[in-house]
Amino acid sequence: MSDQENPSDDLTPITVITGFLGAGKTTFVNYILKEQKKWKICVLENEFGEVAIDDGLVAESLDAPEDLITMDNGCVCCSVRGDLVRTLGQLASRRKDFDAILLETTGLADPAPVVYTVQTNPKMSDNYRIDSIVCLADCKHIGAHLDEKKPDGSINEALQQVAFADKILLNKIDLVTREEKEALEARLRTINKFATVIETERSRAPLDKILGLNSFNMESILSYDPSFFESEE
Repeated sequence: MSDQENPSDDLTPITVITGFLGAGKTTFVNYILKEQKKWKICVLENEFGEVAIDDGLVAESLDAPEDLITMDNGCVCCSVRGDLVRTLGQLASRRKDFDAILLETTGLADPAPVVYTVQTNPKMSDNYRIDSIVCLADCKHIGAHLDEKKPDGSINEALQQVAFADKILLNKIDLVTREEKEALEARLRTINKFATVIETERSRAPLDKILGLNSFNMESILSYDPSFFESEE
C-alpha cells in the first residue's frame, strides 16, 4: 500500500436516490432502515417526498438533524427541511458514525442541484463526496415518463434522472416480459451508456453493488450536459 492516503477516503460518501413516485424508492429505503444489517446508513428524507418513509417513520416534529430516529440495525433517518447544506452541515460532526449517507429525493427532483452543491460548496466538499447516483426505474411505467413532453422546453425529470445515474435499479422486473425488459434496457443505454443496470424485484438490491464503490462519474454527466457547471450557477 502507498504511504500516501487518498484525500477522498476521509470524506463521507453520499448516495443520491432518484426515481418517480411508484418506482420503489420508499420500499428500498425501508429495506435499508429495517431489514439489512451490514451497513450503518444515515437516510435523509426529502421533506417534500410524496410518501413518508414507513408511513410516518420520520415524524413531522423533527426539525433538526440532531433529532434522528435510530433503527435497531444502527441506521438513522431524519427529514431534510429546506436547506440541504444546513442539514449536512449539522451532520458533519457525526458523519464518521455512518458508513454512508443516503439522500432520497422527490419523484420530480432533478439530481443536478444536489451534485452541483456537493461538488462546489466548500463546506460540503470538505466533508462529503458524491459516491453514486442511483435511479430507481419502474419497468412498467418508466417508458411513459421518458416519453412525456414538457411544456416550454422544461426538463424531463425522468430523462435527467436516468442520464445522471451511475446505477440504474431496474425494478419490478417480475411485472414485464423478457422482451419488454430487454427493449427497456436498450432504450436506457441510448440515454446513459455509462450506468450499471441492476435488475431488482420489490427494490431488494445488493447494497455492496451500490454503496461505497465511488462510482459517481462526472464525465458521464458532462457528456450529457457539457454546460453543467455554467448552467447551475
